[in-house]
Amino acid sequence: MRKVDNELLLLLGGLFILLMIASLIGFVLSRRKQNDTIANLNARIRAWWVMCTISVIAMLVGPIGSVVLFALMSFYALRECVTLTPTRRGDHEALFWCFFIILPLQYLLVGIEWYNLFVIFIPVYAFLFIPARVALASDTTHFLERCAKIQWSLMIAVYCVSHAPALLMITIPGFEGENIKLVLFMMIVVQISDVLQYVFGKLWGKRAIVPKLSPNKTVEGFVGGILSASLIGAALFWVTPFSPVAAFFISLLITLLGFAGGLCMSAIKRDRGVKDFGAMLEGHGGMMDRIDSLCFAAPVFFHVVRYFYS
Repeated sequence: MRKVDNELLLLLGGLFILLMIASLIGFVLSRRKQNDTIANLNARIRAWWVMCTISVIAMLVGPIGSVVLFALMSFYALRECVTLTPTRRGDHEALFWCFFIILPLQYLLVGIEWYNLFVIFIPVYAFLFIPARVALASDTTHFLERCAKIQWSLMIAVYCVSHAPALLMITIPGFEGENIKLVLFMMIVVQISDVLQYVFGKLWGKRAIVPKLSPNKTVEGFVGGILSASLIGAALFWVTPFSPVAAFFISLLITLLGFAGGLCMSAIKRDRGVKDFGAMLEGHGGMMDRIDSLCFAAPVFFHVVRYFYS
């Protein structure tokens, strides 16, 4: 169990106070009026309690807990991606390798902090291996399409997500042993951006930002949510090695990337004709529905921190 310092304790305390306030608001609204929107809101709040509790426990255990947590998240997300993109019998061996060899190896590289191999293992070696393994099955029907689906699923569900716990391997002068705060900072800013975009959109949203793809995402929600989350990120500079100004612009960057990730995942769901990737979490859909923003934000955040602060 890692030692909890005052800054980390304050950050976690603030997070759970926000959840309690949200729970209270949800309870009051449900007592006054019952409708699908309020029921969905309370389902989301309950799911947030479960997710935050599990995440905090795993992170407090230490680096191993964080690596295992994100590995499990990747496993379920990869399963959802593969389920949405029907495969053929000739793909099964390649998928076995993805789930039980490549995914564990990627997180093992994170755990042993082998950066040089971690950063190229999937986009180079795994990407070359997958089409070769599919080709060995001698099934050429839609070969390119099938390989691309598997590669893309592996990229977003495993490679991109693995950059979140990989933040723990970065050595930052004067910030040694505190990297868990960077993981929490990134997750809080990206996820609260999603929530605030939803809130601003519901309250003041009028113009859809991408009408054909995601009519519920509005210009007002986008601007209000992104700027508010960036300001919150700037206010949390004290748990990071960033200055307030740097924290704002880094938050702005990862919230914009989170929005782009959400749009891309929405495009996949629209293409497949489904509302959610799965039904794992009540009120939240599947695992990929919850980490879609993280997929784009995590790798860029990792490399920004590593390049400018290590």
